[in-house]
Amino acid sequence: MSPYRAARIGERAWLGIDLAGALGLTGTLLAYLSLSSLIPAAVAIGYGEPFWPFLAAGAIAGGGGLSLARLGRRRAAGPIGFREGYLVVSLTWLLAALYAGLPYLFSDEAQLSRPVDAFFEGMSGFSTTGATVVTDVESLDRSILLWRQLSQWLGGMGIIVLALAVLPRLRIGGRQMFESELPGPEVDQLAERIRDTARRLWLLYIGLTLVLIGALLVVWLAGLDDALSPFEAIGNALSTMPLGGFATENRSLEEFAPVTQWIIAAFMALAGLNFALLYRTLVRRDARALARDEEARLYGLLLLLGSILVFAEIVDDKLFSGEEAIRQAFFQTTSLMTGTGFAITDYVEWPTLALMAMIGLMFVGASAGSPTGSVKIVRHLLVGRLLRRELRQTIHPELVLPIRLNGKPVEERTLRAVLAFVVMYIGIFIVGAALLAIDARFGSVSLDITDAVAASAGTLGNVGPGLGFAGPMGSYAPFSDFSKIVMALLMWIGRLELLPVLVLLTRNYWRV
Repeated sequence: MSPYRAARIGERAWLGIDLAGALGLTGTLLAYLSLSSLIPAAVAIGYGEPFWPFLAAGAIAGGGGLSLARLGRRRAAGPIGFREGYLVVSLTWLLAALYAGLPYLFSDEAQLSRPVDAFFEGMSGFSTTGATVVTDVESLDRSILLWRQLSQWLGGMGIIVLALAVLPRLRIGGRQMFESELPGPEVDQLAERIRDTARRLWLLYIGLTLVLIGALLVVWLAGLDDALSPFEAIGNALSTMPLGGFATENRSLEEFAPVTQWIIAAFMALAGLNFALLYRTLVRRDARALARDEEARLYGLLLLLGSILVFAEIVDDKLFSGEEAIRQAFFQTTSLMTGTGFAITDYVEWPTLALMAMIGLMFVGASAGSPTGSVKIVRHLLVGRLLRRELRQTIHPELVLPIRLNGKPVEERTLRAVLAFVVMYIGIFIVGAALLAIDARFGSVSLDITDAVAASAGTLGNVGPGLGFAGPMGSYAPFSDFSKIVMALLMWIGRLELLPVLVLLTRNYWRV
């Protein structure tokens, strides 16, 4: 055995992972991602705006990615396994957020000129959160606006494939792959299946985005919405399909006509479904796929019940009536439950019960296998069945009651992982809210406990807006740099469903 080979094996045994191989794969992904900077650069040229910030960001990300990829090719001793996948997934999203923030730093935009603000906005984009530190969105260059929304669209596309092809292997309650089979431990063995799955889902994602753009352009051509233009149609479609929430106007979607708001609300609800089920329904023409799925049925039921509750509150308080009340209730319920964060009114002014419902929806989430964040419907469903089983077994300890999902038994290991996820999610949410409240107490920010809770829930759940000054028509700009870093980390952790990031903090991960 050569000395180099022996040293390489010794390094792997000491670390417990193939670090060079993981960094190499991360670099390859980053290099491909850097090509996305050409799109806003072209838009900048078209509008006569500075284009060099995007090209510079792309060059830095591309150069860094190729350097890491070269390291992986030179030093990797074997294929990348699922253990290295934790590092690849976590590091890719972190570097993507840094890359997304570079054009903000390089531009002349004062609202995003500070490194912390640029990183916050970049993380909010690629994590499809939609929280922003920008106070005047309409003053931004068109190319910067498009880059914000494009970063969300790219992040949403990536998280769909991640949720359906990678997270199931990590056993954190994600849905199985497109063909309902778990991937094996080696990326080399999975290449064809992952590539095929990714291709189908990306085509569906792109197709639905184009349909939404087309629908909004029809509204514009028909003269049904004076506030809508081709730029707004494309930009808001790029934010809707990933359930992101970055808007082109200061007051989100409030200025747009009801027909535009209804169309976007419908596509938010559609994007909150499992994309594997959408593929079966729309492409394979399996009309009963959604009806058979228990998670999809519960998702629809919760959307309906949440809308009815909010509708009853705002009508009782005489805030809206008729079609407008229905639209407000359905739009805001869908936006918060799916983690999009769009708004068509400042619901901070709504009654207390409606506000409590808004905060509660931040913890629900939509379907697994969608671009949404938060806990997700399938976990709520499984936890509810676990609690029901515990109550029955308390009375009849001898009963053996397997938990089933869509008629199939769920492994006990998966059930334990779901419970662990929910407990960790609540714990991280509480720690996040406490850190924000403590920082505000010793700083100059006026933040009550409700606002701290909403900010922590909104960022960890990748929802976006909170309450108070960080509400749907506000901004996170008043928070201190420390609080912004805390919330950016919450977005990162929440986007990757906790475990891929948290496992890196354990000593055992780095050891054999």
